[in-house]
Amino acid sequence: MSYDPSPSYPHHPPPPYPPHAPTHQVPTHQAPTHRAPTRRAPRRDPLGHHSDLRILRSAYRWQRRTATLTALGYFTLFLILSAYAPGFMTGTVVDGLPTGLLLALVQLPVTWLAIALYEQTARRRVDPLADRIRKEAELDARREAGR
Repeated sequence: MSYDPSPSYPHHPPPPYPPHAPTHQVPTHQAPTHRAPTRRAPRRDPLGHHSDLRILRSAYRWQRRTATLTALGYFTLFLILSAYAPGFMTGTVVDGLPTGLLLALVQLPVTWLAIALYEQTARRRVDPLADRIRKEAELDARREAGR
């Protein structure tokens, strides 16, 4: 399953804050009630346009490309050698062990290496960013719930 970071809908910014005056008319016989102004936290950009999300998307994209190119690159090399260098692939490395079979058996450790690279880059680059964004989102949700 792949993730497409671009939105499938055009972004429309939220309405200006504070909202516009109500569209209904207040009858003249009722005096509008005035409240004391309350202090509000400064309005921040929506979480979807935060620069951390762009950094997270690019780190995740780099992570996927590195792991995919490691595994598929080796497999593609194996296929190219099989198609265009049959003499090399049928040659023997050790008594009775053809080079093609040895390269096919090496595919499993290369796949494990790709998985290890994926996990390492996740722990080092992607997970800390995702945790920070998640914490910010939780704080924003608590602030909005308190209003």
